[in-house]
Amino acid sequence: MLLSKMAAEGGGKEMNEIKTQFTTREGLYKLLSHSEYSRPNRVPFNSQGSNPVRVSFVNVNDQSGNGDRLCFNVGRELYFYIYKGVRKAADLSKPIDKRIYKGTQPTCHDFNHLTATAESVSLLVGFSAGQVQLIDPIKKETSKLFNEERLIDKSRVTCVKWVPGSESLFLVAHSSGNMYLYNVEHTCGTTAPHYQLLKQGESFAVHTCKSKSTRNPLLKWTVGEGALNEFAFSPDGKFLACVSQDGFLRVFNFDSVELHGTMKSYFGGLLCVCWSPDGKYIVTGGEDDLVTVWSFVDCRVIARGHGHKSWVSVVAFDPYTTSVEESDPMEFSGSDEDFQDLHFGRDRANSTQSRLSKRNSTDSRPVSVTYRFGSVGQDTQLCLWDLTEDILFPHQPLSRARTHTNVMNATSPPAGSGGIF
Repeated sequence: MLLSKMAAEGGGKEMNEIKTQFTTREGLYKLLSHSEYSRPNRVPFNSQGSNPVRVSFVNVNDQSGNGDRLCFNVGRELYFYIYKGVRKAADLSKPIDKRIYKGTQPTCHDFNHLTATAESVSLLVGFSAGQVQLIDPIKKETSKLFNEERLIDKSRVTCVKWVPGSESLFLVAHSSGNMYLYNVEHTCGTTAPHYQLLKQGESFAVHTCKSKSTRNPLLKWTVGEGALNEFAFSPDGKFLACVSQDGFLRVFNFDSVELHGTMKSYFGGLLCVCWSPDGKYIVTGGEDDLVTVWSFVDCRVIARGHGHKSWVSVVAFDPYTTSVEESDPMEFSGSDEDFQDLHFGRDRANSTQSRLSKRNSTDSRPVSVTYRFGSVGQDTQLCLWDLTEDILFPHQPLSRARTHTNVMNATSPPAGSGGIF
């Protein structure tokens, strides 16, 4: 009753209008939703000084059936929560673990999915000053700190990931343009490391650490010119895709350290990269405001999509819709049960080629090969893209000079803002 009276006296156009906020001598009173009120840090985002918010997921196979966990960073803070799905509200005021750092900020993180259990998870955290920390947010123990004295690299950590299939190896990229391979079982030296050349190629070099005893880093990669913004391992863990500020995508065979192929952005740096679930395509985004799809098999661009009005910050394939659809497509309602049944869609994605090959040539049922991926830009737009068979398998082969004219449709931007480039 008091709130209604104050709203009426506050200059509302109608006597029955209830304001969502009002100002008093004590300050501003504002009506907030539960999710907004319980958000850990409600400080406005500062594009000049704030690090991007990154989110990492892991499943710990909890017998209760609620085994999903997530980690995200906000400013100098790092949070670890139980994730209950998109249909259940999370109480953000009660994290499993919360850490506040002084003097540096977390920039990226990654879980080791191979070793994760309900009692323990291994989480790598990269920082703006160049250090890398290994923590266990369940046991709330800090295990190890790498590059603590910043003798290996003083620049910002841009990406950190566990090597697929390994319990101890991880890879770290820096804004210096260097990547380093670490082993959690080894220590870092007390002096700056010395390196010797292992392999060199076009715009890249790989060095080993020269020391009497094994120590971190095991390898040093120098890739391109400028910052190395992100890297991603292929689904089978054999290949590594890197995007750099010089505008190049470079794909390496990780074990043999051989360059498989390259791609150049339309202009500007490339900021993000992601593999399709079957490892056949790579999508990138960058400062040209475009998303670019590159064929791993053919080593060429097959499409560029224009839907954003600013730099593209994140790209990710959607494994739920990466599939071969026949005359009787599977019903999908989007419920949490469907998500669990699909098991992240990898069986569907990996069986695409086999299902095509098994079809009888006389079978007249329509087949539709579709990949879907999403992109987020600094224009605050989320775009969804369909990569369909008319782009993947054109009737007439396109010359290399014309591959960038393929069409993709973004479902998010307003009419007329996305499409052909």
